Amino acid sequence: MKTGAKTTGLTLFFAVCFLCVAASNAFSEEYKALKGVESIKAVFDIGSGNPQFTASMLNLVHDTFKDKNITAVTKKPVFVVVFSGPVTKLISTDRAGFSPEEQNILKKIADTISKMSKDGIRLEVCSLAVKAFGVNASTVLPEIKHVNNGWISLIGYQAKGYSIVPAY
Repeated sequence: MKTGAKTTGLTLFFAVCFLCVAASNAFSEEYKALKGVESIKAVFDIGSGNPQFTASMLNLVHDTFKDKNITAVTKKPVFVVVFSGPVTKLISTDRAGFSPEEQNILKKIADTISKMSKDGIRLEVCSLAVKAFGVNASTVLPEIKHVNNGWISLIGYQAKGYSIVPAY
């Protein structure tokens, strides 16, 4: 798995997004979309096999969970992350085939997942994707719960009123 100009562009894009989120927090701007909202439930659909993109997405999800605009609406938002597709290779303890640079990013992904779990974010992985992408199920990070079909989880969460946020 090589990183290139596409990864650099994605990294820059998400760095700018992160700075925008940080700037909005610094100025305590109120989101009109949150007026009247009493609870926040969101499920994030993460599937990219790009290590840098996935690391950026997970950091953004975690930062959003802790954002003061969210916690002003509800002290304890409910967030779920569902992993399916090629991302399953990135949430495994088996790092064979990854460059040293990518292995450092995978460590950051594992650290972020651990922090997310400790903060109460539910994490699920699609067992069908784990099998399809040749990942040994026993190597999936321990904070992540296995579900047979991640799409069924997404459908169930949406039926229960969760906002689905695609992270591709």
